Amino acid sequence: MKILIDGRFYGLENAGIGRYSINLISELCKIDSKNEYVLLLRKKYFDSLILPTNWKKVPADINHYSFEEQIKLPAIIKGENPDLVHFLHFNIPVFYKDKYVVTVHDLLMHSQKGFEATTLPAPIYLVKRVGYRTVFDAAIRNSKSIIVPSKTIKKKLEDFYNIEDKKINVIYEGFDAKISSKNNIKIEKPYFFYAGNAYPHKNLNNLILGVKLLNTKYNQSVNLMISSARNIFTQRLEKSIKKQNAEKYVKLLGFVPDNKLGYLYKNSAAFVFPSLSEGFGLPGLEAISAGTLLIASDIEVFREVYRDKAIYFDPKNIESMINVMQKVLTMSKSEKEQRIKFAQKFAKRYSWSKMAKETLDIYEKAFKKEGGNSLRQSE
Repeated sequence: MKILIDGRFYGLENAGIGRYSINLISELCKIDSKNEYVLLLRKKYFDSLILPTNWKKVPADINHYSFEEQIKLPAIIKGENPDLVHFLHFNIPVFYKDKYVVTVHDLLMHSQKGFEATTLPAPIYLVKRVGYRTVFDAAIRNSKSIIVPSKTIKKKLEDFYNIEDKKINVIYEGFDAKISSKNNIKIEKPYFFYAGNAYPHKNLNNLILGVKLLNTKYNQSVNLMISSARNIFTQRLEKSIKKQNAEKYVKLLGFVPDNKLGYLYKNSAAFVFPSLSEGFGLPGLEAISAGTLLIASDIEVFREVYRDKAIYFDPKNIESMINVMQKVLTMSKSEKEQRIKFAQKFAKRYSWSKMAKETLDIYEKAFKKEGGNSLRQSE
C-alpha cells in the first residue's frame, strides 16, 4: 500500500497538531517497513528530516486554509498516485474525492463564534467562517475513516453529524515523556504554570484574575508563568494583564523549547489548565510526566483523559479556581508526592507508539473499505 501523509503541520510552532504530526511520523517510521510512504512537507523541514528508505519526501510549501491549498494540493497528490491519503487536520481540498483518512482534533470552531475569536475584519471573518464550514463538512462527508483523540470529540461529531458509528475511531494521543528538566531557568517560586495557545477558549483571563486575587485578597505570594508563542492573541493577553494591573504576578515567557519546558513543569506548584474546550489535553499529561500536579477545568474531555489524576475546578467560577490553587499551595509535601506518583503511573497508558499502531490499523481497514459513507448534517 502506498500511503501519502499531509505533513505540512510538522513542527512545534504548530502547537498540538505539530506535535501530533511529529510523533505520528516518527513512530510510523519505526513500526512499518512494509508499506510505501509519501510525506508532504513545508520548506522549513524538507532538508533536515531524515526518513527510512520506504519514505519519500515531496515539497508542498502551501499555506494552510488557503485558496492555493484547494487548487495545488490535489495536483501534487494526484502526481504521487497514492492508495490512501491521511490528512492530519480537516483542511482538505473540497473536491478531493479519492480514498482518505482525516484526523479531527476538535470541533471548537463549530461552537466558538464571534469576533473576539478572530484577528480578521468582520467581512473577511464571515467569509472565512463559511469557508471553514464548507471545508470541514466536505472532509467529514468524503472521508473513508475519521480519527478523533477522545470519546468526547466522537460524541460531538455524532451529535452534529449523522455518521455511522464505525466510521469514527477514537485513538488517544501520546505525550512526550522525555521533555528535559535539566535546563534551569531563573524564576521566583512558588509559581503556577500554563503552556499552550492564548486563544479565548483557553480561559487565561480568568486564570490571571485568580492569581491576582490570590496575591491581593488572600495574601498568597505566588506568580503565574505563561509559555505561549508570540502572536496576536498573546498580544491581546498582554494588554489584558496590564488592564487587570496584574503585571507583578504574571509573566509571559513566549515560546519555550522542550529543553527548558520540563524544568518549568517540574518546579511549578502545579500546571493549570483552565480551558473551556479541548480535544484531548496533551500538556496536562506532559506536566504529570515531568513531575508536577495538574489542576484542570472540570470539563468532559479532561475527566475522560485524566480521570481522578487531576484536581478540578469550575473554569467559569473564579472562587472555585482560587480554592483549588490554595489547596495546592497548602498541600503537604508527602501528599503532593503521592499524587504525582500515582498520576505518573496512570499517564503511561498514553503513548505515541500505541497511537501510531492503532492509526496504521485504520489505514489498512480504510484501504480495504469499498464505497463511501452517507452523511447528513443535522440542523
